[in-house]
Amino acid sequence: MFLLTALLAAAGGALTLSHPYAEEARALPAPAMEGPAGTGAAEVAVLAGGCFWGVQGVFQHVAGVTGAVSGYAGGDQGTARYEMVGTGSTGHAEAVQVTFDPKVISYGRILQVYFSVAHDPTQLNRQGPDRGTQYRSAVFPANAEQAQVAKTYIAQLDQARVFDAAIVTRIEPGKSFHPAEGYHQNFLTRNPTHPYIVANDLPKVEALKRLFPDRYRDTPVLVSAPASN
Repeated sequence: MFLLTALLAAAGGALTLSHPYAEEARALPAPAMEGPAGTGAAEVAVLAGGCFWGVQGVFQHVAGVTGAVSGYAGGDQGTARYEMVGTGSTGHAEAVQVTFDPKVISYGRILQVYFSVAHDPTQLNRQGPDRGTQYRSAVFPANAEQAQVAKTYIAQLDQARVFDAAIVTRIEPGKSFHPAEGYHQNFLTRNPTHPYIVANDLPKVEALKRLFPDRYRDTPVLVSAPASN
């Protein structure tokens, strides 16, 4: 995101980009294991798939999601700062903490959206124009059951050969999530004409609407009081 933003600024915002994965997104098979039935308590999924602007933007439009916060996961709290994470040396990935109502949508279905439209899980340590381990594809399970659901679903998708290459998504248990700076929250909604958003992220939201119309909601759920780290 750093290099791309600089290029866009140098080009006066006129640089044309494309995100072929978003354009070729497909609805993947439903997970064989979906997670526990809803008990009334909210659950949390932490997912990394490239720049968090787009991942957050997608899940803010998913029915059953009650919150989606951009942040960092995989490293220490002391290095959970955008400028530090951008060096690729902190162990962090740009991630999104998705809070959802399991009575409406299961953890497995959250993963279905994640693998179908939120990012390309076959790209190693990169996503679209962004490069580095901070843009890796990773699932940060909250517990052993989430880890098993994710592991089983990845195996299911690889066995079905739904992608032309193997899924490289990492499962990283036991990692804390740290919210990103306030200016990163609701970025897609607040900046719908930003060239990066137009080229890379709006197509993901359109793919969600097209491929999962029963799970799409038009009004996004926003971070009401963005943190300002």
